[in-house]
Amino acid sequence: MKFKVGLQSAIFTLTFVCISFLAKSQDDIEGLLLAGVEDANTLAEGYIEPFMNSFSTGLTGGWYSSGKTHKPLGMELLITANSVFIPSDDFFYSPNFINADYADPDVTRSPTVFGPENGEPQYRYDVDVNGQNFSGTFDAPPGIGLKENFPMEAIPVPMAQLGIGIYKNTDLKIRWTPKIDIGDDGEFKLLGFGIMHDVKQHIPGLKNIPFDLSALIGFTDMSLEYDLASATANNSPDASISTTNGKSTFDVNAWTIQGIISKKFSVISFYGGLGYNIVNSSLKLSGDYDITYDDGVNQEIETIVNPVNLEFSQSGPRLTAGFRLKLAIVTINADYTLQKNSMLTVGFGFSFREASSTN
Repeated sequence: MKFKVGLQSAIFTLTFVCISFLAKSQDDIEGLLLAGVEDANTLAEGYIEPFMNSFSTGLTGGWYSSGKTHKPLGMELLITANSVFIPSDDFFYSPNFINADYADPDVTRSPTVFGPENGEPQYRYDVDVNGQNFSGTFDAPPGIGLKENFPMEAIPVPMAQLGIGIYKNTDLKIRWTPKIDIGDDGEFKLLGFGIMHDVKQHIPGLKNIPFDLSALIGFTDMSLEYDLASATANNSPDASISTTNGKSTFDVNAWTIQGIISKKFSVISFYGGLGYNIVNSSLKLSGDYDITYDDGVNQEIETIVNPVNLEFSQSGPRLTAGFRLKLAIVTINADYTLQKNSMLTVGFGFSFREASSTN
């Protein structure tokens, strides 16, 4: 089964990256319905959870390149590439089966979406439909071969945002893309807001010391909805899955709260951040899915409605350290964040009318 994603125009890089990984996942999750709804959710959760958590956490990156805010009407355009590293434990998972089981008793694990793209195991199914018993095997979904096919064991999460100085050394940060149609089958939306405020000005004794200390709160909401109406899963020789109104929906809400400190030395600044991420995401397959079983003698169709509904959470502390080079209004920055899925961020931007560090 292959879902074809037609990109009719130059789409913002984040959309392309999101679709590249999610389309791979959505292609194969539908085929897991042969395991039954309960086991299909178990299998789908193990398969896609590493992607959901790592990609969602990547949306918390790229909010700043300094602890310095801007004067009113000062601006910063910042474009970043956040590379979220995938630990080796996230390449395979071992689900607890209820009705489905491995066809090969020597197999004990399956690849996640990040795992190898070859050598995926087979599962057994045994179901009763309208009084008829059907049994057979179906293929587990393969991974994308992250270790074999990519230069780093990491997924890129690009981001672009605009920051505007508004009042009392406070920046309003905006992340936004208009609704983007993905061929005839889906749409993508992203909206984010952040507030960064200079807190040093409120602390007696620190106001005139030449360093920057700010607090940041940022929120990013992203959704990708994909129409599966023409999709057909044929990962079993004895059964197939089809839908005429199926839909896949991927949603992320990513919050980050941080304290940021920075110190400038000529054209270079060093900065650090300490904070906490609160990230929630969900993946749903909705609609009616017809599973056709055929053992060569009997054929029966079972219809499953709204079969997959998964929710994920990846929250925890974060610690960031990095540097920024500023030449006139041009900025280049890089930082590394320690968190559950560590992240390397590289950025390029333009910044002018920055607030003084001694205000």
